Amino acid sequence: ESKHGGGKNGKKEGLSGSSFFTWFMVIALLGVWTSVAVVWFELVDYEEVLAKAKDFRYNLSEVLQGKLGIYDADGDGDFDVEDAKVLLGKYKHRWNNLYNSVVVFMFPLKKLREKQESKKEEIKDEEEKKKARKGKDATDRKDKKAVDTNKLKKDSDKAKRDRGKEKEKGLDKNVKSKETTKKSTSEKDGTIQVGKDKETKKITRKKRNKQSYGLKERSVPAQPPSQDSEETIQPAEKSYVESAKKKKKPKLLNKFDKTIKAELDAAEKLRKKGKVEEALRAFEALVNQYPQSPRARYGKAQSEDDLAEKMRSNEMLQKAINTYDEVVSLPNVPSDLIKLSLKREADRQQFLGRMRGSLVTLQKLVQLFPGDTSFKNDLGVGYLLIGDNSNAKKVYEEVLSLAPNDGFAKVHYGFILKAENKIAESIPYLKEGLESGDPGTDDGRFYFHLGDALQRMGDKEAYRWYELGYQRGHFASVWQRSLYNVKGLKAQPWWTARETGYMELVKSLEKNWKLIRDEGLAVMDKKRSLFLPEDENLREKGDWSQFTLWQQGRKNENACKSVPKTCALLERFPEATGCRRGQIKYSIMHPGTHVWPHTGPTNCRLRMHLGLVIPKEGCRIRCAQENRTWEEGKVLIFDDSFEHEVWQDAGSYRLIFIVDVWHPELSAQQRRTLPAI
Repeated sequence: ESKHGGGKNGKKEGLSGSSFFTWFMVIALLGVWTSVAVVWFELVDYEEVLAKAKDFRYNLSEVLQGKLGIYDADGDGDFDVEDAKVLLGKYKHRWNNLYNSVVVFMFPLKKLREKQESKKEEIKDEEEKKKARKGKDATDRKDKKAVDTNKLKKDSDKAKRDRGKEKEKGLDKNVKSKETTKKSTSEKDGTIQVGKDKETKKITRKKRNKQSYGLKERSVPAQPPSQDSEETIQPAEKSYVESAKKKKKPKLLNKFDKTIKAELDAAEKLRKKGKVEEALRAFEALVNQYPQSPRARYGKAQSEDDLAEKMRSNEMLQKAINTYDEVVSLPNVPSDLIKLSLKREADRQQFLGRMRGSLVTLQKLVQLFPGDTSFKNDLGVGYLLIGDNSNAKKVYEEVLSLAPNDGFAKVHYGFILKAENKIAESIPYLKEGLESGDPGTDDGRFYFHLGDALQRMGDKEAYRWYELGYQRGHFASVWQRSLYNVKGLKAQPWWTARETGYMELVKSLEKNWKLIRDEGLAVMDKKRSLFLPEDENLREKGDWSQFTLWQQGRKNENACKSVPKTCALLERFPEATGCRRGQIKYSIMHPGTHVWPHTGPTNCRLRMHLGLVIPKEGCRIRCAQENRTWEEGKVLIFDDSFEHEVWQDAGSYRLIFIVDVWHPELSAQQRRTLPAI
């Protein structure tokens, strides 16, 4: 029986039905998990396989259609990279598509072949129908066209419905976003980086004017900031040009320049590729050959501009400024080229701190193109940069008379009104300007001043604007609203001496508080005129004066002669005397004084208050959401980039000593190179 394949029970030996099924399942599972491994560990790079096939000059369409067509997984009738990705499960969402890939591999190949053959038959039938239709007369062709049109329309409608379904979630999300934006008006900066290195022969900003408007951030170099840039300044202009209507391409060539267009294009191509030195040589050669060519000279100016940024050279930048000016003096210069040249010239002049020179350039632009309100807007900014608010105001009044809905003019006009302490009048201009969403309106200062104006009017809507400013990236938080910041620094309203790391300074101040107090009181008695009234418009009411010893890291020698021991004591602590973003000063506040909620300009410092003469009751300070009081001989430390407010409701004066110190997390390099504020 064994010889004939029989068993002991007379049954034929071999694989039973159950054991066959077991082995089948084992093999199937091995196949599945092998597929999973291929997908998960990305063992096969199908794109590389296809690329190699191209290198070997295979006809991919024939090879892949004929031999791999059965693996068409996305239903487009052929096998391609996308099908390979489907089969391998190479999708963004790995887990969902891992499941999909397993399903595809488990699908019998026989069915895939049948599907492919069925598609081929359908295509064949369709071709035969087309041939038959070609034999019909003109009337039939018209009927056919009508049918095809209806079919296309239906297909189009169906496609639209399908796309609508696919995008439904995204649309809902966008609608929600729009509704949220509408609730809090429509509006970066983003942010603008300032490099660490500010040495001689490198492009540097000149000292900022004292007025709070500051530099217009369009004067930052066109090229992106270096990777080691650290400080972020909220941009004065973060335009939404992308979302605005596409402007017509400027016409930069006159009749002559059109005849040398090929040579100009070749030089410009070098510049756009970043080959700045080669581009400059090419444009210089063109200027020498064609001295009357405005476009060649403009290209030379642009190349010098780019090279100045690359070299970080003020000298090279000045050459670019001169060349931009030369463009305008040539004959037959297209108006678009005049605009671009003068606008860039003014921008570069501002970057070098030559505000009055920039103002002259902007005035020339306005004279040449009186109907262009954008140049008037720029001129208004030019006046603000030199502290001439009066002329700036006249310019914006003129712009608003010509274009009443100009958002840029509105925010700047509102800014000027607030600086004049016309708080209520400034609010609608600031608000409407921000709501316009016009280029140049999405600026942290305008959110800052609108919120401040609303606060002073007792309107709680202020925090809605602060919240929007935070969402736009202008503020670190609703409470921390400084505009000149270094990213990543520890941020909290109140600090302990241990947290700052400046224990020795705090101990020295508290140990010698009576000495500091007595020298301050002596000045109050004999040289009261040294105490100057607070001049930043921070008081709602009352009397608040200050006597400054150090400002922006510079010692006031005359002031220190009146308090020599106090100054000698502080000389030992460079974290305070060298803090170029702070002050060291006495501060006296008389009864009935209230200081508006406000924030300091930067997150790069912490502020110490040493109590010298403190009434028992009635004096308090709030930083963010916490109130505290002073004690004689004790130091309070807070971050004044957070909103803070002061009340003096006591029966006698309050005297404190203020010492600003660098934020402890700033490096030595940052402390040396950050510009003064």
